[in-house]
Amino acid sequence: MPNGYWIGRIDVIKPEYTKAYGPALAAVLCKYHAKFLVRGGTFEAVEGKARDPNIVIEFKDYETALACYRSPEYTKARALRAGATSISS
Repeated sequence: MPNGYWIGRIDVIKPEYTKAYGPALAAVLCKYHAKFLVRGGTFEAVEGKARDPNIVIEFKDYETALACYRSPEYTKARALRAGATSISS
């Protein structure tokens, strides 16, 4: 079965409000056995508007990626970064 992924492009607007989000996200990803494939790093936007950082998180399959995103744990974690980031995925 193919893996599932979260692919996100993030602009951090208020970094001071995202400090609690990192540990909360890590706990949720651990529960769903997910791992970061891309997390920031050097990049060049050859077309369009760049955002920093870019992320790719891998899950064992599509269903697990959706279950994690829709989980109560991630809903709580996501609330920790509300208003502090602008994300497109």
